[in-house]
Amino acid sequence: LLLRDEKEKFRIPRPQFHPPRTGMERYDLIVIGGGSGGSASAKRAAEYGAKVAIIERGHSYDANGVRQGAGFGGTCVNVGCVPKKLMFNAAMQRESMLGSVSTAEGYGYQVPASAGTFDWAKVKEKRDAYVARLNTGYKGGWEKAGCTVIQGLAAFSGPNDITVTTADGGTRTLTAEKICIACGGKPAVPSIPGAEYGISSDGFFDLATQPKKAVVIGAGYIAVEMAGILHGLGTESHLAFRGKTVLRRGFDPFIVETLMAHMQDHGPVLHPNSDPKSITKDASTGLMTVEFKSGETVEGCDCVLFATGRKPVTDTLNLDAANVATDRGYITVDEYEATSAPGIFAIGDATTTGYELTPVAIAAGRRLGDRLFGGMPEARIEYNTIATVVFSHPPIGMIGLTEPDAKKEFGDDCISTKYARFPSMLYAFNEDGHKVKTGLKLVLKMPEERIVGLHCIGPFSDEMMQGFAVAVRMGATRFDFEASVAIHPTIGEEFVTFGGWGQVKDEGGKRKPYMPPYLLKKKGDGLLKTVITLAAGVVVGFVLAKAASARR
Repeated sequence: LLLRDEKEKFRIPRPQFHPPRTGMERYDLIVIGGGSGGSASAKRAAEYGAKVAIIERGHSYDANGVRQGAGFGGTCVNVGCVPKKLMFNAAMQRESMLGSVSTAEGYGYQVPASAGTFDWAKVKEKRDAYVARLNTGYKGGWEKAGCTVIQGLAAFSGPNDITVTTADGGTRTLTAEKICIACGGKPAVPSIPGAEYGISSDGFFDLATQPKKAVVIGAGYIAVEMAGILHGLGTESHLAFRGKTVLRRGFDPFIVETLMAHMQDHGPVLHPNSDPKSITKDASTGLMTVEFKSGETVEGCDCVLFATGRKPVTDTLNLDAANVATDRGYITVDEYEATSAPGIFAIGDATTTGYELTPVAIAAGRRLGDRLFGGMPEARIEYNTIATVVFSHPPIGMIGLTEPDAKKEFGDDCISTKYARFPSMLYAFNEDGHKVKTGLKLVLKMPEERIVGLHCIGPFSDEMMQGFAVAVRMGATRFDFEASVAIHPTIGEEFVTFGGWGQVKDEGGKRKPYMPPYLLKKKGDGLLKTVITLAAGVVVGFVLAKAASARR
């Protein structure tokens, strides 16, 4: 049983709910936003019998041709993870055949130059059809779960009331004791002269033809991914960023160093320390020139893509009407996704949680449904030790702390690392200088050598991260990793065979073997079984003795 203070900790505040006015639709839960998080929350609540309305604005284009709204399924499905991964796959196919790190010829294939011709329009048609099927699936999934689906733009008209301007120009007014905001985010574009000539990552998926020369501006994972895709598909690609490197926040220096070295040798043209000043467009040719504050220019571009961050889509919600507090536009939430207003919750990219990742929003949405309608008041997602990948060229995977962050949290003397950098067997037949390096790193908390950070870059890093993430999340140590017999030959085996396998050093630096965890467990299990057997014997003996005494 929960103690009284623990019960108070998990208490869900009840708003001052008023009876619905005439013409007002009443629900148990209203979800604003049909992206990954909103969808998960709505369906989970409906599974518990809640009456749910989910509001999704869909997508449209303004007078300047800029996309407004992602569409059914949200950013990930329409202009994010899904279409990006398809384009990443397309680029990887081409890179295996042509380019400085291609592998096909080394394995005996004769690759004509024409193999690099990429049919952008055809792939776009297939990609758009794939996304459209997912859109249909999302809407159908909500309806199947019993949710009321409303297409339109939502805004608060009171603490518990939502007014929806529907797609056909009408209005609907809804009310509920519980409201979940899952409106997501959108690309942020810098305020510089000529910014209107550029596109965002959203606009990338609207391009009807392949750019011949593109400048991608930004240092985050979206910029790295977009520049890598364009370069891989054969576009002359330039990547401009303000600092000395890309991925300056949240990524281990070892990984960033490996990525930078690869891109300098085999990737897009890099422009470090380059802050955009203006974009001009030649009226006769339509080509653009990007000028940076350093005075450098890149001319003759038919595409300038801004990947300079994202911002929450909260400006249209009229949050003041519900007294929902924000921080720089992001909705302020606690660890239970509760906002400053009773009965109103928020999940996903529009919140102050700091994780703009699809699976995080899904997990948060499901746990919110469990807590509000599933009878589990303590349910929530824990916002730490969350794995993520970057579909760079080569891809990156990571979970946990970077080495600098680990030292900051635990102290320099409490952190040790294991790392390796090498070309994988995939590039065995490539000449030196034409091999993609793999980099693997463990960040260990001493003295138990618990893995508090796991980082990798190289082919298949994205795919192998999930399994290692489970182990790290469970608190695995280096000894647990080494107790798992390696799978050979694979890249992943390096994580379980780092130097010193099966050995530790004593205070004098002399190596000695250590007992694998599974043998220690068995040894402990044997002792436990002995104790249980003895205890059972005592109990049985006592019962028999008491029975014999009763007979006498």
